[in-house]
Amino acid sequence: MELPSLIDALQRLVWQLENERSLFEPNQLRQRLEALDRLDTHFSYSSQGVPDAQAVEPALYRRARAICDKLAAANRALCETIRGEIRSGARPDALLRWVHPSLEIEHASGPANDLGYDYLDELISGVLPFEEPDAGHIARDSEKVFYQPTPARHIFSLIELTALSATDVLVELGSGLGHVPILISICTGARSVGIELEATYVECARRCARKLNLNRVTFLQQDARAADLSIGTVFYLYTPFKGSILRAELERLNREAATHRIRICSYGPCTAVVAEEPWLEAITTTDANRIALFCSREGERRNSSGPSGA
Repeated sequence: MELPSLIDALQRLVWQLENERSLFEPNQLRQRLEALDRLDTHFSYSSQGVPDAQAVEPALYRRARAICDKLAAANRALCETIRGEIRSGARPDALLRWVHPSLEIEHASGPANDLGYDYLDELISGVLPFEEPDAGHIARDSEKVFYQPTPARHIFSLIELTALSATDVLVELGSGLGHVPILISICTGARSVGIELEATYVECARRCARKLNLNRVTFLQQDARAADLSIGTVFYLYTPFKGSILRAELERLNREAATHRIRICSYGPCTAVVAEEPWLEAITTTDANRIALFCSREGERRNSSGPSGA
């Protein structure tokens, strides 16, 4: 597409967004983010012929930038409102009420990319006051996996699948910056624990929890192989380890399952390994691109604990 056509397209887009008043209502987050992405395509690739600030007439450029600023301000205001509600504890559904309608749309249409991040991650990054550390110096041994946060839509899927109650304690092994335990604390009545070896990640997660006045989430700076697993009823693994470390941790969880019923949620390549464990029963499909839910088998507990009444 030649430059005049691209500028004409930008003019039409700017006119459309200027006249789309509903776009600035709080519940239009997804639409605002999509509009920002569309505007960004006109200014991010000047080397490929897309018009940038120098190619667009000043008046049109100012109009486009004004819309970008207004959209971004609406998103910031929404995130600040949600943060205030979380801090005060006044609305247990402070975050979920914005997420559920979006998830219903996504379930109906299907996610565009199972493995990628989307507008829900933009919402979470805007709401959670993280001060991400420089992770460039962090060393990993060959069986520990480089940290990536779980995409937000999968965290909300985990919340839906597990239906966590006030008697549950979710433990994430390799919790990184703490997205999953923090969102569990915000969106459910359960307690949550993040276990992470890297002290910089743990401190970042603790600061975020303090800023949101969350009192049902704990972050422990320790090696998961030495952690007390008896506190957990549900365990989450986003492929934090592989090889012998993963299998050793699954064996530790097997021993816990001999004393009390546990559930395991997994995501990513580790799901195939978890699915091979004979003491676990798959409750959902075991797709590595989705949250998979497993439950310890009742027979395994009986076999491990001896005859009834012993």
